Amino acid sequence: MQSRLDYKNIAPEALKPLLQLEAYLNHSSGLEPSLLDLVRLRASQINGCAYCIDMHSKDLRARGETEQRLYELNAWRETPFYSDRERAALEWTEAVTLVSQDHLPDEVFERVRQYFSDPELVSLTMAIVAINGWNRLAISFRAIPGSYQPAVQARKTA
Repeated sequence: MQSRLDYKNIAPEALKPLLQLEAYLNHSSGLEPSLLDLVRLRASQINGCAYCIDMHSKDLRARGETEQRLYELNAWRETPFYSDRERAALEWTEAVTLVSQDHLPDEVFERVRQYFSDPELVSLTMAIVAINGWNRLAISFRAIPGSYQPAVQARKTA
């Protein structure tokens, strides 16, 4: 596989709004970093974005995520490995990512809002919007997976 073009270097100014959104999500949204990475990974799985799957699975591992939860993420509904809040976030991720299929039914919204405040739900939705945008960029220009290294280091236990 060969990359079509290096969009990051060709149009860095075009990426600034997405990068600013990511900075807000990571530092000011109040959402847990591991939750954000689960959402990013799940949307990337749905969209088939190999570059982003590689990136976010590495980020989760660096945060100390278990292999079991990573392997089972695409079947999260059938496993006991995720909290109710994570399940709500994953359900919302799937519904927003696949919005053209069901136009986000009210019952999904009502289930999800039980676990997120209104500001958190806006931030969660913006995280899903962002990763879907990144997925479309990486897929369109064939970003090559494999070289990404997470900035976050795994927690060392004594």
